[in-house]
Amino acid sequence: MPPMPVSYTHLSRAARGRSLAEAGLARPGGTHGVLRPKTPQLFLAVVTAADLYRRYRHVLRQFVKFGLVGGAGVAVNMLVAIALNKLNGGTANAQNILFAIPGTRYNFRFTSLVWIVGFLVANLFNFQLNRSWTFRNTPRAPWMKEFWPFLAVGSAAAAIGLFIKIAFTNPKSPIFLPEPWFHENAGLQSREYWAQLFTILITMPINFLVNKLWTFRHVRNKHFSAVDS
Repeated sequence: MPPMPVSYTHLSRAARGRSLAEAGLARPGGTHGVLRPKTPQLFLAVVTAADLYRRYRHVLRQFVKFGLVGGAGVAVNMLVAIALNKLNGGTANAQNILFAIPGTRYNFRFTSLVWIVGFLVANLFNFQLNRSWTFRNTPRAPWMKEFWPFLAVGSAAAAIGLFIKIAFTNPKSPIFLPEPWFHENAGLQSREYWAQLFTILITMPINFLVNKLWTFRHVRNKHFSAVDS
């Protein structure tokens, strides 16, 4: 004998609701509306490459711009290095001692002077281009208020870079640029120039991260917070 169809007409509203729930059915908004099967809600947080790009594309654009500015700054830095070495009689004289460092057994050599002067010129060039192009979409603080933090960040990176360059050019260093690939007999293989270039490339990411997070964000935000108050 076939089973009798279930009728809900003789049941109370509450009983009908319990029967529907047991059957896996539910009425949206209470007991009125169309019957629909109950389905579990599952939310998956899937982060795709496209999501990451949309979220951080402005950072990527800034890094690319900073890299382009940095590339131009590298060219400026290297031109300063070439000019100074030419004035000093060539890279063969880059290790000439300029003066002894008081209280130590170390000396300040011409190669260190080249690094410092190249940094100062390139730092000013990079700052102005980053201020007017790379980070132009954020409100600016006064020029001097942004330049001194930028110079401080650059000086810290330059101090680290000075020791790296000395290590590249010191025969007793474990990272000394060796012969026959690097020497001072040909300009394209000049240890002095390659040490300058390698050191710039090593310190560039430090400059970007700190200047983005501090010089062109914190300093500007602090300035405009003070203005608003």
